[in-house]
Amino acid sequence: MTKRKLTSVFKSKVVLEALSERYSLSELAQKHQVAPTQISTWKKEFLSNASLVFEKGTSRNTESVPTDRDELLRTIGEQKVEIDFFKKKFKETGMNMLPFIQKDHPQLSISHQCSLLGINRSTYYYTPVAEDALNLELMRLIDEHYLLHPYKGVPRMYIWLKMDKGYQINIKRIERLYYNLMGLRAIVPGPHTSKRHPEHAVYPYLLRNLEITNPNQVWATDITYIPMLHGYLHLMAVIDVHSRFILSWDISNTLDATWCAGVVQNSIVLWGIPQIINTDQGSQFTAAEFTATVLDNGIKLSMDGKGRAIDNIFIERFWRTIKYEHVYLNPTNDGQQLFKGIHTYMNYYNMERRHESLNYCTV
Repeated sequence: MTKRKLTSVFKSKVVLEALSERYSLSELAQKHQVAPTQISTWKKEFLSNASLVFEKGTSRNTESVPTDRDELLRTIGEQKVEIDFFKKKFKETGMNMLPFIQKDHPQLSISHQCSLLGINRSTYYYTPVAEDALNLELMRLIDEHYLLHPYKGVPRMYIWLKMDKGYQINIKRIERLYYNLMGLRAIVPGPHTSKRHPEHAVYPYLLRNLEITNPNQVWATDITYIPMLHGYLHLMAVIDVHSRFILSWDISNTLDATWCAGVVQNSIVLWGIPQIINTDQGSQFTAAEFTATVLDNGIKLSMDGKGRAIDNIFIERFWRTIKYEHVYLNPTNDGQQLFKGIHTYMNYYNMERRHESLNYCTV
């Protein structure tokens, strides 16, 4: 079978659709006949290089080529050391090197490029498999059960699915879905709570015993998994803790710090600058792109204690509300339809729904 050649124009078209955040990766993968993880890789590569479009004077400075044989050999030796150094550093950080491989390079073969980047050639030719129907079904069940029992971690969730629901599965599958894809964690302390990047800074929790008396004093933000009929998306929202008002929100088919920073920046543009923003210790919120957006605006950054998802209880309660009052009642397999539905619900939540915690006032 002849392997389909994916041109840069085709990749750009797919990435632009992905950047609209109105389609799940499963939708785009089915539409364009490519793997969901490949679309995610293209999207990250595009975003990491987007700033180059606006840079001026980026043409490379040509350096004179050494003519002396000894100098030439010394230069080659130095370049080899530098290449080995960067290969080692990339490997240590776990950075995905596959997007750097150019299939139709006029001089470097795929094998040579893989060698230069320090990856196995088989890794390049491996085609990732999309989430199967069973995983999507399990994720839906986990999400619903977690809202009722947020103290359940992977072991208890696994026992519930196996013994109460009758699924013949192993615990590693549930661990992958629970932590990696859905980003869940139990509200009780444990060894697998709030996965953060080991090299990212963590900020102290500032809300303990704090009296919240007015709007724009404390905002809270988080990300949740939104199930669809054949796939899933992620929803991020920023809530004002005092008024319970949803300041800004967005859906995305991938999780990255740039997207999270954009949602917060949009809240600032619309509603001004709060004193404190509280998040969990997830890698999206500890990344430099997100923390810089918060701190550069003169905002204090607060983070839940490890194993203390209850510290961000205000946004956690909102996730339960929107899922029971809208998401589960209106299942959809279309990202555009999901966006419109959430938009309608957000207007209802902010303007019409009465909140018990606000003495049944709307805001």
